[in-house]
Amino acid sequence: MTVSDFMTLLNNDYLALVIERYPITLDFLANYRLSDLATDGLLLDALAGVEDEILEEFGLEPYDLLLNLAVFLRTFSETRSAIGGVTSITINGGINKLKQPENISLTISAGEVISIVGPTGSGKSRLLNDIECLAQRDTPTRRQIMINNQPLDDTQRFEMDGKLVAQLSQNMNFVMDLTVREFLEMHAKCRLSPNVNEVVETCFLCANDLAGETFSDDTKVTQLSGGQSRALMIADTAYMSDSPIVLIDEIENAGIDRRKAIMLLAKREKIIFVSTHDPLLALNADKRIIIKNGGIDRIIETSTEERQSLALIEKLDNQLLKLRNHLRSGDLITKELINL
Repeated sequence: MTVSDFMTLLNNDYLALVIERYPITLDFLANYRLSDLATDGLLLDALAGVEDEILEEFGLEPYDLLLNLAVFLRTFSETRSAIGGVTSITINGGINKLKQPENISLTISAGEVISIVGPTGSGKSRLLNDIECLAQRDTPTRRQIMINNQPLDDTQRFEMDGKLVAQLSQNMNFVMDLTVREFLEMHAKCRLSPNVNEVVETCFLCANDLAGETFSDDTKVTQLSGGQSRALMIADTAYMSDSPIVLIDEIENAGIDRRKAIMLLAKREKIIFVSTHDPLLALNADKRIIIKNGGIDRIIETSTEERQSLALIEKLDNQLLKLRNHLRSGDLITKELINL
């Protein structure tokens, strides 16, 4: 839709209908201290009842505000459309800490999971940072990130920055005084989810399925544990976020069902990069990037033989989980509990 199309919409549809279709309109109006506008009529009619001082504070006439909203909605819609069209990401190699060339070009498609492995301090987070900022040979590594096999110019890059990539860090801390339901509802409305109640319920149930300890929807997000917070954001990313690329840093430390979380995101046709020291996660990925000396040393495609070893790794992992649960319950850890 063009700006003219949005102007026609705003001039012909009641404000309530515009908000229902584009909930982000509420945020736009709030920025101009217009949250209390009547919504049972046209926007221009509602603005006619606003005190002159409010719009004068921003140097606007009613028509100017209407035009600004039309431009805002068009920009927002275009960004969503561009993000939804991402089907692949390509990493073109740069240099490592020794200034040696990486000599790689890796293209990853929607639904693929890529693990990033290497010693602590080797440069795994640097690679995640390059992907997050859509590096174009302008970071210390000199890597280039391409979308759909095309490089990005500055306009494309910074329009999409923060929208193309969702990042789940090791520490998830909330500062808003909202309940879980209020938090999810806010996200659903901002992301123009067509059925808010349904997607909120789906996210809530999914988060509880991933978390080691369940929580209610009226729990304050500031009261969630680290694992619960991580589970909530993974569910949010899977079912609400438009971002086609997800970066995850050491999910094994999150206190959640990490394998289930990765598979959930992959099924949602996300491109997943997970930095990990966990062999279970590394071998469940389609490929793994080996980091040494701050650079990409090589790329290994998970072999059939490696996948066959997953059964034994899962058995060991389940045994460790069993021991952790006994430890948390205050039980003694005896050799009878260990089944190797």
